[in-house]
Amino acid sequence: MKALAVIDADGLVLGRLGTHVAKRLLSGEDIFIINAEKAIISGNKVQLLAFYKNRRERGTRNHGPFYPRSADAILKRTVRGMLEHRKPSGRAAYRRLKVYVGVPRELKAEKAETLESAKKPQLAKYTTLGAISKELGSTREART
Repeated sequence: MKALAVIDADGLVLGRLGTHVAKRLLSGEDIFIINAEKAIISGNKVQLLAFYKNRRERGTRNHGPFYPRSADAILKRTVRGMLEHRKPSGRAAYRRLKVYVGVPRELKAEKAETLESAKKPQLAKYTTLGAISKELGSTREART
């Protein structure tokens, strides 16, 4: 039987969350991340937005790199960067990750855990992943 974990990303720092998730994926767990739009990124909002816009707009329509707009896809792409996704073990680990905006119906009954080590207390400058995704033009909203 595989280990299954549901993690609530509300108030967790994106990079810290990503490292914990990547390590647990490589150990064989199936991980579902809910509320991806509520994950936070520390830093100046204007600079963060410029950084993500640059990532999104480089390349062309036909040639990559292709970077996502929606919050769940950005979080999943962040975790992919922490895995060796070109090797079979990393590819298998990446397939075990599911990320959602909001809480899907099938996971409402599950008890979601939070990672205390991924919280950053007293951040002065931060923005949510949902705000960045909205600025990038995402139309994906949380389903209730």
